[in-house]
Amino acid sequence: MADVAQLAGVSSQTVSRVSNGFAGVTEGTRQQVLAAMKELGYRPNSAARALKRGEFRTIGVITFTLSTTGNVRTLEAIATSAAHEGYAVTLLPVAVPTQDEVRGAFSRLGELAVDAVIVIMEVHLLDAARLSLPPQVKVVVADSDAGDRFTVVDTDQAGGTRDAVRHLLDLGHRTVWHLAGPEESYAAQRRTGAWRTALEDAGRVAPPLVRGDWSAESGYRAGLHLAEQPDCTAVFAANDQMALGLLRALHERGRKVPEEVSVVGFDDIPEAGSFLPPLTTVHQDFAEVGRRCVEGVLHQVRQNGPERGTVLVPTRLVVRESTAPPPDQG
Repeated sequence: MADVAQLAGVSSQTVSRVSNGFAGVTEGTRQQVLAAMKELGYRPNSAARALKRGEFRTIGVITFTLSTTGNVRTLEAIATSAAHEGYAVTLLPVAVPTQDEVRGAFSRLGELAVDAVIVIMEVHLLDAARLSLPPQVKVVVADSDAGDRFTVVDTDQAGGTRDAVRHLLDLGHRTVWHLAGPEESYAAQRRTGAWRTALEDAGRVAPPLVRGDWSAESGYRAGLHLAEQPDCTAVFAANDQMALGLLRALHERGRKVPEEVSVVGFDDIPEAGSFLPPLTTVHQDFAEVGRRCVEGVLHQVRQNGPERGTVLVPTRLVVRESTAPPPDQG
């Protein structure tokens, strides 16, 4: 900094003000200092400035898997929103979703100097009463039911599921089968519960549950079973990937979609409109989920304290060509 000041013919304080973006420096002087910085190859030490200010302008993100569409798109949205606010993102994948691993992840993020943490859940963990997080940690949890102790941001899983089931019932289907996600998933659990409730509210009997693991292959295996059920005319799949496998199985078994079986997915992945037939599905606004997560942690940073409560991001049903009235209603 002293070298820059000498070359630019200004004080070290002026160099500091320019490097930190503070006001009170004329444009001519600022350009003079910047030219000296460029000539000498000087770059401000962001770590030192962070220590002095007590903030690092970095958000830590803990996630348990990057293999699901929801987690990847939520992470992308978090990174975009954080950058818009002038924050970087430090990602810390956790291989095994245990309490000890989560505690260790928080400890490592502390060493990496972050201002707050976003946890992308998916599995049952933070509802465990014995799990303790560092005191006064500024944290937002995505996809969890831990709103009584943390700030939680989630898609309106129940609302989206109700829309899907009602759409199929309104078309004339007597009931709706459900291809569910894995048992340990919060999202799968909420979608399954909402599916049952929607059928009960309509006075319909829920068929036996068929379960997958979010993958297209598991949807295919489940689809081979569903194709053998003669009374199966409508299926609500808990995500679009499983719906893709289901469509393949129904095609191989000669069950036409949507003439004989209607299919609705959940996520509205970019490829959903290119399925054969184009998939009717529930659209999740991952960009808004990411924005709300960043908004939540930065609010805590600026207010200097954690908050509790759940924010639900609305969904919408996108009707394409994979749903129609059942054969006896055609």
